[in-house]
Amino acid sequence: MAATAAAAAATTSSYLCTWLEPASCMSVTCSEPDRIRTSFSSFHLNNTNTLFRSITHKRRPIRSGKTMAVALEPAQEVTTKKKLPTKQRRVVVTGLGVVTPLGHDPDVFYNNLLNGVSGISEIENFDCAEFPTRIAGEIKSFSTDGWVAPKFSKRMDKFMLYLLAAGKKALINAGITGDVMDELEKTKCGVLIGSALGGMKVISDSIEALRISYRKMNPFCIPFATTNMGSAMLAMDLGWMGPNYSISTACATSNHCILNAANHIIRGEADVMLCGGSDSAIIPIGLGGFVACRALSQQNTDPSKASRPWDTNRDGFVMGEGAGVLVLEELEHAKKRGAEIYAEFLGGSFTCDAYHVTEPHPDGAGVILCIERALLQSGVSKEDVNYINAHATSTPAGDLKEYQALIHCFGQNPELKVNSTKSMIGHLLGASGGVEAVATVQAIRTGWVHPNINLENPDKDVDTKVLVGPTKERLKIKAALSNSFGFGGHNSSIVFAPYK
Repeated sequence: MAATAAAAAATTSSYLCTWLEPASCMSVTCSEPDRIRTSFSSFHLNNTNTLFRSITHKRRPIRSGKTMAVALEPAQEVTTKKKLPTKQRRVVVTGLGVVTPLGHDPDVFYNNLLNGVSGISEIENFDCAEFPTRIAGEIKSFSTDGWVAPKFSKRMDKFMLYLLAAGKKALINAGITGDVMDELEKTKCGVLIGSALGGMKVISDSIEALRISYRKMNPFCIPFATTNMGSAMLAMDLGWMGPNYSISTACATSNHCILNAANHIIRGEADVMLCGGSDSAIIPIGLGGFVACRALSQQNTDPSKASRPWDTNRDGFVMGEGAGVLVLEELEHAKKRGAEIYAEFLGGSFTCDAYHVTEPHPDGAGVILCIERALLQSGVSKEDVNYINAHATSTPAGDLKEYQALIHCFGQNPELKVNSTKSMIGHLLGASGGVEAVATVQAIRTGWVHPNINLENPDKDVDTKVLVGPTKERLKIKAALSNSFGFGGHNSSIVFAPYK
């Protein structure tokens, strides 16, 4: 019996010490900053010192600081003597990664936002001449080279490709490369990146293949269609064995993932978390589905003018695609490795309207409650919040209801400034909160908040003094709130502040 147990323990230990390593980061687009491009110059696909190596099985010890026990005895005999921390662990942002219609580098992306550049254009990926909406925040150029192994990139849905690229870009942005990666305690590193719609293209293609024969179907159609598989594949690439799953709450997805990732760090279950969201639904079934529920703008003649939050001529949101990922890290862990700290994550909250599938509650009670709980949980007063990255999708009802809720909560603050990133990139669905969190952190870092474009005829019930104007504005942010709401009445608010 003892020999059997010993053999099982050895087998399990061997398994736990095996992790997957992906293709290296070998190239970036010419629009990315030289400092990022230079950081890639030492990475090669066959270099054993790279951050992301070829996908092969290698045995590596788990750096846990102590022997990992394998539970072979009854559960009731397993006890722990370790005390829970009495002082709450602080969570900071140390890395940013994006794939967006305005660039795939956080600095390029934010500079385009500051300059009021629109990423919305005519759809080119498929023929949409028969649709009443023919525009989107479509990503025109994206390469998986250096980010995803070729054998997977041909079969994965774009939401997974965007997720893997943005996640790895965030790690490099955080300085987690080479030796730093090797020194991490893999059991305390996790991935929590969600998606609203998952692998819609994989599902759509598989349905078409099934019309011929099941033998024609993508053998990965089931796993690559599920929303959790992006997080899972990224964790496999990195060998990260901490918390790993995804949350799907429609367009509130990213904020749910970010807050839950932070909570894992606060509770001591992780030291580092990759978190955010990714979506890619600009395909016939995605476009047709949103057209069918009358949610999209039909201002096709001038795409860059179609997304116009709070403007009287808004007629629906514009679909977008991409991914936004943050590296959240426990403060002392970040300081120990000498990481640059971009901002501090203070907390957040979620509520449900419990009212309607797509419409916001008429009195905004759910949004107000969500904001108030987020402030309470974060320990931030209403007077300290002077910047809000609003959900504001450019829908007639949604924009105004959110604005009214914001005024209810922060109307007495003369310094308050509100903007909508969606005016330039459209609505990235489950990825929107992740990308907007990156924009919020960039506003804190730079001291500049981006404009609201296309706000030419503001709604009569909106005070334009509260909204950022047509050009970027200087703002020393005390605390920033980022909102995301989703079909089903999901409300989410998260709070960031400068690190002090």
